[in-house]
Amino acid sequence: MKNIAIVGLGYVGLPLALQFSRSGASVLGLDIDSRKT
Repeated sequence: MKNIAIVGLGYVGLPLALQFSRSGASVLGLDIDSRKT
């Protein structure tokens, strides 16, 4: 299993994190806006 960290869950980061998660990776998402994490 792959571990991936995405810094910034905006227009690019959030869809990217979702796609990695759907493909089976373990994803950690980080953002300065606590509503997004």
